[in-house]
Amino acid sequence: MQTILVASDAPTLRADVEAVISGPDIEVRAVTSGPEVVSFVAEESPDLLIVDMQMGNMGGMAVCLELRLQESYDAIDHIPVLMLLDRRPDVFLARRSGAEGWLVKPLDPLRLRRSVSALLDDGVFADQSFIPVPVLVSAGPELQAGSEPKP
Repeated sequence: MQTILVASDAPTLRADVEAVISGPDIEVRAVTSGPEVVSFVAEESPDLLIVDMQMGNMGGMAVCLELRLQESYDAIDHIPVLMLLDRRPDVFLARRSGAEGWLVKPLDPLRLRRSVSALLDDGVFADQSFIPVPVLVSAGPELQAGSEPKP
């Protein structure tokens, strides 16, 4: 049986994640703060941590950095981290903190299941759903180099 720890101070988010990822071979545990995550990981080694970027006390980035620091001096085993982000620019922070995966809220059950499966299989998951689509704008004849714009 695999253990997944969900960390968020939002009860509805914890309940939603648990409802989506629970199964006969997955035990879901929940905590409400970053210090609780660190304590839990020291006592039990979960197979995956799903952490909310915004928590009132020690958010997702701080939690992930602390776990990676403890891992660097062999205090804990490596635990994959899936970070739940509030906005697309937070991807930079998730990458810098050493998270193996991230999802931008609002959560989609299919993306959440895919990300959990990927991380439990020692992979990575990058949420691609909110990446801006590049738009190519070509200059019309009135904006060609050397010509004056028409009024």
